[in-house]
Amino acid sequence: MSNSSSITQFLLLPFTDTRELQLLHFWLFLGIYLAALLGNGLIITTIAWDQHLHTPMYFFLLNLALLDLGYISTTVPKSMGNSLWNTRAISYTGCAAQVFLVVFLASAEYWLLTIMSYDRYVAICKPLHYRTLLGSRACVHMAAAAWATGFLYSLLHTANTFSLPLCKGNALGQFFCEIPQILKLSCSDTYLRELGLIVVSVCIISMCFVFIVVSYVQIFRAVLRITSEQGRHKAFSTCLPHLAVVSLFVSTVILSHLKPPTISSPSLDLVVSVLYSVVPPAVNPLIYSMRNQEIKDSVWQLMTGCFPKQ
Repeated sequence: MSNSSSITQFLLLPFTDTRELQLLHFWLFLGIYLAALLGNGLIITTIAWDQHLHTPMYFFLLNLALLDLGYISTTVPKSMGNSLWNTRAISYTGCAAQVFLVVFLASAEYWLLTIMSYDRYVAICKPLHYRTLLGSRACVHMAAAAWATGFLYSLLHTANTFSLPLCKGNALGQFFCEIPQILKLSCSDTYLRELGLIVVSVCIISMCFVFIVVSYVQIFRAVLRITSEQGRHKAFSTCLPHLAVVSLFVSTVILSHLKPPTISSPSLDLVVSVLYSVVPPAVNPLIYSMRNQEIKDSVWQLMTGCFPKQ
């Protein structure tokens, strides 16, 4: 038995104990990580350089790419290092930092996706008021609110989690530090301390989800009233990538945290955790670039050095 004051490190769950498979995991995660760095890096650089993309939609997309870069960089490099050097250890401080960053970046991304649904709603349903409702100052304030809310939300959860006494060892059943896994090591009644935070979290997440759903109901109603086929196609092309990203983000998180305990197993939990922590940041740039001609044109101009005239 041990307590939190004597714990100096945690042991993460390895993907495999076979050396060859550990190296395969390293190279696979390296490929995914480099793809995420390249995709999100291109989006950030392209939006920053191309004046034509300095609009609210692309401003929020730039913030999303920044969050995705931070999100995948919080978990994947450490997992790669552990596989490469055949270790499971992560320091107590490193684990606390990882928990804070994962919750911070994931929650901020969820708030930002909610804001992006509002941006699409105003652009399609209230186009005459778009510049008034989504001016540059309003966009900065909304993005800052998403980052700040995620920071405070994560700070509250991290402080609450690591103030609990831990007396059930230091082995975590996950490839990165995750709050539910740390709570399993606690020897106190964690449910009472977490109950308030869980209730608040569920209420906020549900409100954001309902807001997104209502926004898209209004958006699709407005798009279907557009008589021009080209106009409908353009409206859908700006909405579908965001809707796909929201669906991927929400579905993977729900699958991870709400799956029945009867089908839970360490190997399945590992696969599901990869789906929500690794796949979305790597796939999001591809989703946005596939149906967005402006992004594709600007990326091509950036790569060929043919920047548009300012």
